[in-house]
This record gives sequence, C-alpha cells and structure tokens, in this order.
Amino acid sequence: MDTRVLIAGAGPTGLTLAIELARRDVAVRIIDKAETYFVGSRGDGLQPRTLEIFEDLGVLDAVLAAGAAPVPMKIHLGGEVVGERMMFDPVEPTPAKPYPTGWFLGQSQTEGILRDRLAEFGVRVELNTALTGFEQDEDGVTATLSTGETVRAEYLVGADGGKSFVRKTLGIGFEGSTDESIRMLLGDVHAEGLDRAYGHWFAAPEDPMSGMMFSPLPGTPWFQFGAPLGDGELDVETALPAVQARLDALSGGTVKLSDLAWSTVWRPNVRLAARFRDGRIFLAGDAAHVHPPTGGQGLNTGVGDGYNLGWKLADGSPELIDSYEVERRTNAARVLGISTELMQKYVDGDEDAHKRGEDTQQLDISYRGGPLSPAGTGELRPGDRAPDAPLVDANGKRVRLFELFRGPHATELVFGDGPAEGHRILPAGSVATGTDLVDEGGHAYAAYEAEGGRTVLIRPDGYVWSITA
Repeated sequence: MDTRVLIAGAGPTGLTLAIELARRDVAVRIIDKAETYFVGSRGDGLQPRTLEIFEDLGVLDAVLAAGAAPVPMKIHLGGEVVGERMMFDPVEPTPAKPYPTGWFLGQSQTEGILRDRLAEFGVRVELNTALTGFEQDEDGVTATLSTGETVRAEYLVGADGGKSFVRKTLGIGFEGSTDESIRMLLGDVHAEGLDRAYGHWFAAPEDPMSGMMFSPLPGTPWFQFGAPLGDGELDVETALPAVQARLDALSGGTVKLSDLAWSTVWRPNVRLAARFRDGRIFLAGDAAHVHPPTGGQGLNTGVGDGYNLGWKLADGSPELIDSYEVERRTNAARVLGISTELMQKYVDGDEDAHKRGEDTQQLDISYRGGPLSPAGTGELRPGDRAPDAPLVDANGKRVRLFELFRGPHATELVFGDGPAEGHRILPAGSVATGTDLVDEGGHAYAAYEAEGGRTVLIRPDGYVWSITA
C-alpha cells in the first residue's frame, strides 16, 4: 500500500478525517482538485457539538480566537432601525455543556486552522490533484490522479462535495430534489457604514419579511449577505452594481458596498446518498448529504462524519467500520429534516424563521439502537453524547471529563470504590489518592446517573459505548 487512506476533498470534512487518522499514526493522503484554497464564508456557523469536536482535535482555542459569538440583528425598515432580534437565546454554560451556543467563523478560516493542525502531524493538502479514476478489490483501492500518479490505498473516502466524483463513479443514488421555486442571492462583500457589532436586516415597511440580510464575518472585512428572490426574478444579476442597487432600494442608499468576494443565486438542494459505503470506499460530508443553509447543519454534519469515521478506519475492526453508515446516515436524514423545516419557515414568511433552538446544536445526536449501542435504560444510554463535568485530582487540581476524553483513545470511568483500569471517580467528600478523581460538585455522578456506582466506557469520539452496574 502507498497509503492506508486516500481522501478526495480537503474541505472541513476531509480535513477532520485526516487529522483523526494522522494523530493515530495512520498513513493518510488528502488531495483536492482546486488550484488554490477556497476563500469565502459558505458554512460560517459552528454548532456547539462541533466546538466540542474541535476541542478534542486541538483547534478550539484557534477557532474561538478567530471567530465571534452570535450578534444581535438590527431590523431596518424603510431606512430606519425599528428593533433588534437574536438568532439564539442567551444560554449559560453548564458543567455538562461547556459550549451551549454556536460560534461564527468563515469556512475558509476554519479550513485554514484545520490545515495548520494537520500539518503538525506532517500531512499537507495536495492541491491541483484530482481523482480521475479508481478500482477496488478485496485488499484495497487503486486510484489514478490527474498528476499521472497511481495510488494504492486500503480505503478511499469521497469527501469531494455535492457533485462528488466518487459518488457518481460508484453509481450511488443521490435522493432528493432541487427546488427551483425558492432562490436566494448570496455572497460576501465589504459594507461601509454598517456596525459590525450587529447583523442587519433591510426591508420595506410594507413587506418586512422580504429584504436583505448582512452578517459580519469575524476576522475578515466582509459581511455575508442574503436576499430571498421573488417569483418574477428569474434572471438575476449577481455583480456588485446589481447587489448595490438592491440594497439601495431597501436602505435609502446609506450603505456603500465594495470588494465583492463572491456571489451566486442559490437554490435549495436537499439530498441524501442512498448509501455511504461501497466496499472499501466511503462517502462523507456533502458527497453524502446536501443541506439547505437554514440551521447551519451542512458543515457541522460533515465534520461529524469525519470524526466518526476516522477512529473506526484507524482501528480497522469490521464491526466498527460497518457501523459508520448506519450511525451517520441515520443522523444525516434527521438533520436534513430539521434544516428543511426551517427553510419552509422562510418561505412561509414565519417571523420566527431566524430563531434557532436546541435541535440545531447537534448536542442531542445519539446512536441509540445502532450496532455499537446495546440497549439500556435511564436518561443516559449507550449511544448518547458523553457529558462533561468538573473533577478534582489528588493534588487539588481541577480536571474536566473532556480533558480525560481528549485524544485518540477510549476512556473508562469507574464511579465508586471498585477496582479500575481507567479513571476512578469518587463522590463528593472523598479523599483522592493516586489517580483518583473527586466529583466535588456532584455533577459527574448526576450526569452519569452513578449514585449506586457504575462503569461507563466512552468511545474515542465522545459517545457512551457501554454502561455496566
């Protein structure tokens, strides 16, 4: 084998997968047909579960430093500010959920941070290198590249977007639809005169739900804009003068636009691959599922795919590898339903269309009932996300459960006085010795329903594997 895993596509999905493999010392190559790295926002909303994944991958500090928390949205009607709205209700962190609110960062910046992390393991993206063909057999995959090279790999992963060459070559159906009746003008642009501490919605007083939105992109001089298009707007100009004219008609000409980075007319494309695997070849991210932008689910679901698949390919166990499609396709179908429902709210003019709740945070993702999740009872069960909690070690130092989970390993938590090969967690008031940890606040015992003592095994991707009394 020339490499263990060949990844086609170097977006957030492919980069997450590559990091997961590289930090386990698995030989991996990641290629991309693009000549240069993408510059722009696209998926700019990072959900709370993605922040937890990024903490485990070692990139959270960089993501938080480069991005920003959600900002209020100023409502401009007829050129006058008439109020403000928040996309998210303020939520305070808890011991179990340290990152309860999403974070905003342009996709190109997120990708740059992930590339830097991958480079720390000695792996770099190979640009201007397209996958042009592949064949698989019982032992591996033989792939041909646009550079003329032939690569022999144990596995191939298509993380190559909605128009995936890998998926099309395999002949895997991409079930769903493109709705031509719903269209939106999207892009990134400089906007002089707009306060970057806010998002902005411009509309006419007589039609407040049809207008133009501007959201600041942290760490850049740009705003991302979006404007729903009417039934009669079939041939819309996307160049800067046309975007400026559209805004002027709503704002009274108070905002000057410049430096249009990109723009397009977007149509809702809601699709799910019929399967995520064909032998030694896998689909992940947009190659497997395409979402409306409503709800900010696409990029985040792709990151979750890479995070789920990485440790399973590294282990190589057929049982683990077989579980990828079942776990992630079930989740993708559920998430597509959420984002599609939100999109319909926009179409219907629902005044709460901008609101986001717990169902978009991806903290409630569960693999209950899947091949790796035996049946259980109680609020926390195998397949659920493992909660965080603060602990204290024998030296009085504070330690979080997420710190114990961090890294490429599974984690055993033993609650009570029994013998432990993993981490023994004692109840409040106990005296820790050796590697014991004390749950001074009682948060861990409560979250893991462990008052009677139990052993909990945590998967490398932070989900409960098993619970035993």
